[in-house]
Amino acid sequence: MNDQIALDAKLAPLVPTDTHDFAPYVRILGRGPGKSRSLTRAEARHALGMVLRGEATREQIGAMLMLLRYRGEAPEEMAGLVEAARDHSGLPWVFSAPVHLDWPSYADGRTRGLPWYLLSALLVAKSGGRVVMHGPISGPGRQSLVKCLGLLGIGHARTNAEAEASLAASNFAFVPTEAANAALAELLALRGVLGLRSPLNTVGRLLDPAGALVSIDGVFHPAYIELHLAVAALLGHSIAVLKGGGGEAEWSGVKPLTLATSSGERIWPSLGTEGKPVSAAPAELVAVWRGERSDPVAEDAVVATAAAALHTMTGGDAAASVAEARAMWVGRNDA
Repeated sequence: MNDQIALDAKLAPLVPTDTHDFAPYVRILGRGPGKSRSLTRAEARHALGMVLRGEATREQIGAMLMLLRYRGEAPEEMAGLVEAARDHSGLPWVFSAPVHLDWPSYADGRTRGLPWYLLSALLVAKSGGRVVMHGPISGPGRQSLVKCLGLLGIGHARTNAEAEASLAASNFAFVPTEAANAALAELLALRGVLGLRSPLNTVGRLLDPAGALVSIDGVFHPAYIELHLAVAALLGHSIAVLKGGGGEAEWSGVKPLTLATSSGERIWPSLGTEGKPVSAAPAELVAVWRGERSDPVAEDAVVATAAAALHTMTGGDAAASVAEARAMWVGRNDA
């Protein structure tokens, strides 16, 4: 009998004993069916804060990110993660005048075409709207955007002062995530290591480094529309979300658009566009912008997306927004 008791004691599972302050967060997320749960807003804020400060191990970071993905993103949890990312970099930046439109760009699909939405943002900027676009600049899926920015003569605003100067010069600034929050950019780059995106992609999209009046946000999977709206509401931020080309805030005009905001959904009719842009190289995008090349399908995408952005900023009728964007496009190179 005593031998059996000794054997049972030897085989009995060990009582978990945390040896690291971050371990409780992994345990909350991963205990198993019926026991695990999402992090509360405060827990998520503290947990990601530890990660961004370098207070969690690489093993813990990978476990947390994949458990968050596996469980599914919860609004309160995501709001805490966004707050932690802002806390870490002292965001939002402060400007001498309000930024009208926050434009996140975080898709890195290798199959999407040229970033025509960039021209839409520039069109809005030429009309007087102050626009800050942000997103990572590293990774093969981001090089098309980076090349287009370079050919258009748009620099990377790496500081508050540089963004202020860019806005003063052209009403547009591009802020790399690597500058707004370098630690977050490093975590986003783990996609290549883990093989999957993590919920931090949502954090980046909702980062709003400029503290803009409103955001236009594109998602690939429609299920994320309600999530992004819910998180923005918790953060007290106005946002419009659409299922965009390749996950960007871009509407081709080929199919009807569903533009979702906190006040509901608006269905915009198709522009009657058919086909796909014929332009495939960054230099061709620049040539279309300068009026040196014709690509009607691409131009419709620029106009359609600009119309959605104008509506996001000012409201108004869909048809009127499209007409205004069309007029802006026609006159974009006027002196």
